Amino acid sequence: MWLRRALVGILALAAVPAFAQGVPDLGANLERFDYPAPVSWFEAPAGNGSVRMAYIELAPEMPNGRTLVLLHGKNFCAATWYETAAALVRSGYRVLALDQVGFCKSSKPADFQYSQHALMDLTAKLLDSRGIDRATLIGHSMGGELAARFALLWPKRVEQLVMVNPLGLNDRLAEGGRYTPLAALLENERKTTRESIKAYQLAAYYHGDWRPEYDQWVTMRAGMYQGADREVMVNAQARTSEMLQTQPIAADLSRLSVPTALLIGMLDTTGGNLQGPPRAVRAAPGSIAAVAETAVKRIPGGTLVRLEGLGHSPQVEDPATFQRTLLEILAR
Repeated sequence: MWLRRALVGILALAAVPAFAQGVPDLGANLERFDYPAPVSWFEAPAGNGSVRMAYIELAPEMPNGRTLVLLHGKNFCAATWYETAAALVRSGYRVLALDQVGFCKSSKPADFQYSQHALMDLTAKLLDSRGIDRATLIGHSMGGELAARFALLWPKRVEQLVMVNPLGLNDRLAEGGRYTPLAALLENERKTTRESIKAYQLAAYYHGDWRPEYDQWVTMRAGMYQGADREVMVNAQARTSEMLQTQPIAADLSRLSVPTALLIGMLDTTGGNLQGPPRAVRAAPGSIAAVAETAVKRIPGGTLVRLEGLGHSPQVEDPATFQRTLLEILAR
């Protein structure tokens, strides 16, 4: 009997992903992860049912009359924006940071057709529900690409566009990159571990310089892959990865008609051909930092603001410098 129980225990452990040990099960929708500000919910029809979108909204004590909408990156959430949001609110801005469908605390329906247009349509409806007719959009990484799509769809609703290390500035498939089918993306997602998340961010985001304060965001992401709903996260992440590789914003940059700034950490190696020690790399070929130099020339009146010595997530890496620079851009 004891041998049978031991074998059952060993088989059960073997069925659990190796990275699960020591990583909390936060739920596929981050049910067990507290954001640093109260979370509100917006519900809308989508697919064969409805979806819920989580958002944080902060109001200033002395409003300056402007509203800022913060769009997160693929590996981040609305919570990652909180330190920036708090600084913006202190400067008089009304701030709304949301979780896109497929991410973080928002719904991840299996039958949802992920596209930039679908996500931005839901974002527009959320803004409608909050009485926001016109706002400045600030998007990081994937969020920068989505913010640009919103500005293309509803230019009259966008006062200003700030893209922070955005994806999609070049079309990698058109440049000869190989398409990754959904099945392969799903398999890659199933291999995700806390260690793989950290290793990727260390190399691509933080140029080899890790700090303890980054760990909370790694745990937040890894915790969504735990437990019985792991496949919910796997499916949503794979499908949004497919969206990103097939729907770059590059060809549409010349149609942007709103004041636009690219805010770029120049040590960002995301998407780049990394050569040599990460800390020694500046604008690695093919990286966001490199392609931004030419992409900005296709944006009518676009400006490029370089953050030297910072990587893919300057708002996390150096909040003070990022906030000061962002406030200067917003004041223009």
